Amino acid sequence: MIESLHVKNLALIDEEEISFDRGFNILTGETGAGKSIVLGSVNLALGAKAGADLIRSGCDSALVELVFALNEDETERLKALDVEPEDGTLVLTRRISQGKSVCRVNGETVPASVLKNIAGVLLDIYGQHDNQTLLNPASYEKMLDEYAGGSVKELQDELRRTKKEYNEILAELNSEKNDSNVNNREKELLEYEIEQIQNAALKPGEDVELEKRYTFLSNARKIMETLSEVHLITGYDSPESTGNTLGSATSKIKGITRFDDTIAGLADELAQIEDMLGDFNRSLSSYMNEVTFDEEEFAVVESRLDLINDLKSKFGNTIEDVQSECEKKQKRLDKLNNYDAYMAGLNERAGVLKGRMLDICAQISILRIKKAKKLEDELTKAMEGLNFQNIALRITVKPDEEKIKDTGYDSIEFLLSLNVGEQPRPMQNIASGGELSRIMLAIKSVFAKSDDVTTLIFDEIDAGISGKTAYMVAQKMKELSKDHQLICITHLPQIAAMADTHYLIQKTVDSGRTQTGITKLNHESSVNELARMLGNDSITEAALQNAREMKKGNNN
Repeated sequence: MIESLHVKNLALIDEEEISFDRGFNILTGETGAGKSIVLGSVNLALGAKAGADLIRSGCDSALVELVFALNEDETERLKALDVEPEDGTLVLTRRISQGKSVCRVNGETVPASVLKNIAGVLLDIYGQHDNQTLLNPASYEKMLDEYAGGSVKELQDELRRTKKEYNEILAELNSEKNDSNVNNREKELLEYEIEQIQNAALKPGEDVELEKRYTFLSNARKIMETLSEVHLITGYDSPESTGNTLGSATSKIKGITRFDDTIAGLADELAQIEDMLGDFNRSLSSYMNEVTFDEEEFAVVESRLDLINDLKSKFGNTIEDVQSECEKKQKRLDKLNNYDAYMAGLNERAGVLKGRMLDICAQISILRIKKAKKLEDELTKAMEGLNFQNIALRITVKPDEEKIKDTGYDSIEFLLSLNVGEQPRPMQNIASGGELSRIMLAIKSVFAKSDDVTTLIFDEIDAGISGKTAYMVAQKMKELSKDHQLICITHLPQIAAMADTHYLIQKTVDSGRTQTGITKLNHESSVNELARMLGNDSITEAALQNAREMKKGNNN
């Protein structure tokens, strides 16, 4: 549930904090007082699009912070989204400034998309325009499937996988519809390319070793000249050679070692250096004697590298790529050599997949029909509780094997009759705005029984209703609030009177600036607000008495 909402420098709000309670939370106020700003700030904290125009005039940034208290189920479902609550608490923060928006979850910066995923776990917001979904027949299938639950979803997942494979087979069949001349030309090319690769007898890593050998052979003359020069410098063949010079130095220092032990140590070090240099010179000489440059080898290496590089330029960047491409071409050639059997196999597989799709769709349809009857009964009962009299509701499920979608092959309609003797007709053709609001509330009340979401927010869904109907809507929402936290913005006193906690949103002018404030009302203040909602320009004693009676009656 939502524990608190903190808003700063947003639109007409300077800085406000609302602490919400369990049960039925009502927000009321004059038209234009800023009730939409409060709901909008909740949406912002949940990742809605944010623009710099929302920042209060004269301020650099705006801040919205939403704090949730979580139950164990919500905590586990958030962890599945890689969101880690802290001690059963989740804090969503959104800071909006010129040119950017920063979202945080428990202090950690996240994309706005993460906030939207969190919203799907924690709450459901229903605005006054959401009843328009009832005018869209596509929404009926979604509602029925949601009511049907996991079995339908599992079948639809399998249907999507099967349909994907089926479409891939169809695409392959379509792409393979070539005439025999085209196939023959492709076979000739494949045979030629496969022969090229196979005749090369490539070995993995061969090109790397050849490159090394080619580089050496290409530079053999320079290598030998340089090594000969180094051998002369480090040897004893010339008076100026390092070996002769170092040997002379060693003899001289040994002649004075008797005068100082330290000199003896230095003489030993110099003798070691001379030995090391001698070892190096001998190793170098041995290497030079073993190395040979063969013009014939160079030609062979160069020719082999040219062949490999030519194949790599055609078929891949590495020998492994070339060999893999050869395997693909061989498989393709095998298909063309057995073209009729290959096409027959594709057609057979397509037929099997089509049959499987129809079977899955039939299973989905059976589940829908079964659940549609149960949903009809529950919705009818819920709508009767919202002052729909003589109502007849029918949910039809019509299969069409020629129209297989990812979700099944059914078309689903909600048919409604509101008057005795009238045949049920499509809901979007007969329901008024006020009726749609009540129908949507009935749907919400039915789905809330199995919904994991603990917080429901209603934004003025009472449009177009009054009198006894308004009272019955209020009762239905009060009933919902027993198992859910409800936050409701309303203009109807019948609904406001049901509040467990009542908030007043109003505009004031302070220091020449308009601002929106939110006040949590006590019992008497709530009565005064109800009287305002019941009255005209001024609050009369009659309105106050009426408000007290409403409040008293709804608290019994």
